Amino acid sequence: MLDPVPSSRPRSGAADEPVIKLAVLAVGGQGGGVLADWITDVAERNGFVAQSTSVAGVAQRTGATIYYIEMARDTGRLPVFALSPSQGDVDILIAAELMEAGRAIIRGFVTPNRTTLIASSHRIAAVSEKIEPGDGRASSSKVHATAEAASKRFIAFDMEKIAADNGSMISASLLGALAGSDALPFTRESYEQAIGTGGRGVKASLAAFAAAYDRARGTAAPTANLAEPAIVESALGAGHVSGPRNLLQGWQALAARIDLLPVAVRDMALRGLRKVVDYQDIAYGREYLDRLDKAVVIDSVDPTHALSIAAAKHLANAMCYDDMIRVADLKTRSTRARRVRKEVGVKDGSVLQVTEYFHPRIEEFCGTLPARLGSYIEDRPKLAAFLDRRINRGRRIRTDSFAGFAALWFIGGLRRWRRRLLRHKVETAHLDQWYTLALGYVPADYALAVEILNCRRLIKGYSDTHVRAHSKFDRVLSALDLLEGRDDAADWIRRLREAALKDEKGDMLDGALKTVATLGPATGN
Repeated sequence: MLDPVPSSRPRSGAADEPVIKLAVLAVGGQGGGVLADWITDVAERNGFVAQSTSVAGVAQRTGATIYYIEMARDTGRLPVFALSPSQGDVDILIAAELMEAGRAIIRGFVTPNRTTLIASSHRIAAVSEKIEPGDGRASSSKVHATAEAASKRFIAFDMEKIAADNGSMISASLLGALAGSDALPFTRESYEQAIGTGGRGVKASLAAFAAAYDRARGTAAPTANLAEPAIVESALGAGHVSGPRNLLQGWQALAARIDLLPVAVRDMALRGLRKVVDYQDIAYGREYLDRLDKAVVIDSVDPTHALSIAAAKHLANAMCYDDMIRVADLKTRSTRARRVRKEVGVKDGSVLQVTEYFHPRIEEFCGTLPARLGSYIEDRPKLAAFLDRRINRGRRIRTDSFAGFAALWFIGGLRRWRRRLLRHKVETAHLDQWYTLALGYVPADYALAVEILNCRRLIKGYSDTHVRAHSKFDRVLSALDLLEGRDDAADWIRRLREAALKDEKGDMLDGALKTVATLGPATGN
């Protein structure tokens, strides 16, 4: 849908002036329309005739709205402006998110000898990236490299963070980057005057504008924010930990064990330890390190300690499975309440109403019962079905009310008894089976053992999602018998795991398993 907004400035005139063509790509909530209005206002303040149009995207995160602006110096002659950008005919392109810059390049809006490309380096996952069960994110570094090659000049930094730090919207920092780029022949004061006419949030917008302006003027080339995590030299000195004396002593004892691990393993082990202690308690952290030690002891054949690192990562994830207790605990934490208020932008003293949605099944209900009682119900289908009809329904709980918050707080408090519950018994048995299977392959095929540990990536989520994930995990490992003795067994397990992560239905996994079934017997090299 086109929404032309032609300038009403009088035209008097002399010679023709070149038309400057600028496109802004933004999705809902990023202030693309406000940015386009500001740019048009700046142009008109400086004696230019300008026109702004917008072409709406298909839907949120499946296509950005394109705000297109053309401007020319007012010479008195009526300029002919286009209503939308054309391939190879854009002077300045502003993308409010990194992947939108990539899409603009694909669509031909960016050309090496002409276009100044300005993009925020932060990421908003697209729908296509979210629906993939594994890590479906596109490579940011590839977009950076492509953008540098495809544009005349590329300016990129995290403009979303600059806006958030100054209490404003990204439109203000995008305008600051445009002004700082000197791509348009206008002064800084002209941009600031355009912002000043807005009335609301002017101070915050000007602060974000100034920060982005300074950053753009000091940016000679874009740098990807791809810093590698530093190796942890000492777990005892890593981070600030506070709490009761007895708990601190327990934590320090566990942290001291981290310092005894190989240097390459310490970072991942410390991350895993923090996760399991936060999930349960100090004793649970001790169990985690005891299990990890089994891998470290036999991991002497590989100087990179790939087995121990994989064990440190996936043991922690396996021990911190999602259950009703975990969900309720996270939803009633004060840190979550502060984060929600910050994201929504609620002012101090204002009341924020939060409604949580729950849809427990009989399996989740039985999982929170003592192991014997939960097993008793699950072993009796008629009783389980009777209870499921009364439990398996959507519930909306207001956590801003006392009753709703107290209910979730009570469920979250059940974690002190988690080890006695059915779900913990089931998860622990599955963990031990998987871990024993992986370590059992170390003498014969070290790489295969590592890949079996990595297969734990497949198990994630809650409720129905967790069931589907378990099914994929079992199907991938079912190929072990077919791959027995093959030199490329590890490679095939990796391929099967990646196929399982590619789509939710598992069609790619089915095809890969059929391929494995056609492989001949191991030849041995």
